[in-house]
Amino acid sequence: MKVLALDTSNRPLTVAILDDDRVLATESTTVHQKHAEYLLPIIDELFQKVGMKPKDLQRVVVANGPGSYTGIRIATATAKTLAYTLGIDLVSVSSLLTLALNVQLEGSLVMPIFDARNNNVFTGLYKIENGMPKAIINDQHTDFDKWLSLVGSVDSNIYAVGETENFLDKLSENYGDNLKLLDQFDNLPQAAKLGIYGQKQAPIKDIHSFVPNYLRLTKAEADWKKNNPEEEETSYVEKFD
Repeated sequence: MKVLALDTSNRPLTVAILDDDRVLATESTTVHQKHAEYLLPIIDELFQKVGMKPKDLQRVVVANGPGSYTGIRIATATAKTLAYTLGIDLVSVSSLLTLALNVQLEGSLVMPIFDARNNNVFTGLYKIENGMPKAIINDQHTDFDKWLSLVGSVDSNIYAVGETENFLDKLSENYGDNLKLLDQFDNLPQAAKLGIYGQKQAPIKDIHSFVPNYLRLTKAEADWKKNNPEEEETSYVEKFD
């Protein structure tokens, strides 16, 4: 199965083209607030690198949030338009689960974190079962202190992944030696892993009904969405054939 996987939920932009579990090409970069400018050229570059065209695809896998409203909208609109135009499968995966894919140690807990500012986070709790993350506590937008109270104590390794910098003191205080951290690369989403995971998931039945999972918009984002309703379904793939 030839697959395009993409994630622009936050600062990192990551794209991969796969043939089954074989990664044909992948590229990741950090281009804050420039995802719309960079995404299509990177996709086009990868297609050229592997000698493929969009019409060769059989599935598109996209990280569907939570995260940056604008970033999520760019990736999901691109994936949705490609899947509909080409008549192929569309699979959506939680952006937090996408981060959790970077942990593979069986039985471990994984807490992916996106910093939503003012001590708020987008987060969830996963457990690695049969090599894949399974949701233990569903993704949510919450105050970090309330989140730690909800999770409570743990008696196994717990990996904090993602934008953890502002929360390390509290994480260390709560979990002590059970807290595990990853290197810088593994704190970023990887489209190649997203693409492999997405091949095992059921596609969306009605592409038209697909909407991102924002969980919560900031006031500025909500105001922008209200004032720009026509932008919600903007096509980012008009030049592809």
